[in-house]
Amino acid sequence: MKDRNIEIIHFAIGLPKTMQYGNQKEMKTGICKNKTEEAFLTKEGFRGDGVANLKYHGGPDRAVCIYPYEHYQLWEKEFDTSLPPSAFGENLTVANMLEQDVCIGDIYQLGEAVIQITQGRIPCSTITRRTNIQGLLKRMVETGYTGYLCRVLKEGTVRHNSKIELIQRHPQQVSILFANEVYFHRQRDAEGIKKVLEVQELAKSWRESLKERLNKLTASV
Repeated sequence: MKDRNIEIIHFAIGLPKTMQYGNQKEMKTGICKNKTEEAFLTKEGFRGDGVANLKYHGGPDRAVCIYPYEHYQLWEKEFDTSLPPSAFGENLTVANMLEQDVCIGDIYQLGEAVIQITQGRIPCSTITRRTNIQGLLKRMVETGYTGYLCRVLKEGTVRHNSKIELIQRHPQQVSILFANEVYFHRQRDAEGIKKVLEVQELAKSWRESLKERLNKLTASV
């Protein structure tokens, strides 16, 4: 099944390291990744890649982080700045895979590997510390331009020039943009929450969070 002409613009991995930010402050983070030509993708993520905070990052449902390349131009113009490659700690910066076009449960061929979209990425304050752009984090949440995460259905080698192709569109077609809207902005939208929860392939952490929210809503009716 062929879809948009998807292209990898930047491929990056990296293990957690100490990052300096602000007024000589330091933190250990996996957000600072380095360009790579090739890496093997396992069920837990790329070999040579890692996260510092396992509570909010990493694991089988969050093995690969993708961010749309088109947003770089938007943020650079809006904040009158320039961003480094993989500014948001993503493994893959891709063209023609916007949040509005990518659905939870969609399956993609990525080089030798096969990945499945699981959830929107929840941006955290580390992005502000990395980019030193006040207001960017808020705008990412407002717009839903957060990027998204994937699980690995089939392990394999990925190269910087590997093809990404949609091989199976999820029948319910709940886009990342819609899920982000519900998750971040429509917290009392029971029907919206139910629609997202109907996708069985949704990441476990989002499922638990949305189920808890729905239970509170229905209990208060």
